[in-house]
Amino acid sequence: MNVIILAGGKGTRLKPYTVSIPKPLVPVGDHPILEIVIKRLKTQGFRDIILSVNHMSELIRSYFGSGKKLGVNIKYSLEASPLGTAGPLALVRNAGDNFIVMNGDLLTDLDFTRLVKYHKAFGQISTLVSYKKKVSVDLGTLELDRDRTVKKYVEKPVLEYNASAGIYVFNRKALSYIEKGRRMDLPGLIMRLLKEGETVKAYDHNGLWFDIGTPSDYEEAVNIFNKNKKLFL
Repeated sequence: MNVIILAGGKGTRLKPYTVSIPKPLVPVGDHPILEIVIKRLKTQGFRDIILSVNHMSELIRSYFGSGKKLGVNIKYSLEASPLGTAGPLALVRNAGDNFIVMNGDLLTDLDFTRLVKYHKAFGQISTLVSYKKKVSVDLGTLELDRDRTVKKYVEKPVLEYNASAGIYVFNRKALSYIEKGRRMDLPGLIMRLLKEGETVKAYDHNGLWFDIGTPSDYEEAVNIFNKNKKLFL
């Protein structure tokens, strides 16, 4: 099964780390985050990788090449202009009957093999990985009734949501919902699938997951990786 890794973003929120290198090459421990992602995929049997690139693509190509040094087969899909996170999928040739799509800046101990088995067992058009995300509110929150009477006061609550982890499995039919050459993001694609009556299921991941989107997220991910390297490789 092909794994399409989105590696074309500018990583604006991660500055200053991304001033001179693309976000997928930002190091976590001794290796770029994208290399850690690819190594984990390889250990689980996924060796056909397609990198969707745009920003500083020449640096990514120079580092990974054909993938031979990592024991995988890497092909590249180049966006002439930014197409969002779903738009580039329309450019990929021979994606296969089912394929994984994921962001190239994720640190996770997800079992990709189990994810694929779950997707194939039900035959839905898409499966997205769901991750429990806790959000702290730094203020007291109020529960009011219709006449504005305070019914409940909660000081600095911690809310929990089922968040999208940025990892998907798609059936090739999903590509028919993406217009070639038009910008589209993955949330927009999922919403369109739902609007069209397609079935999308969630696969719950209760392990480790980090998106190195901001400097604070990055520093936390590096700290966790250095303490648990074996879990991510």
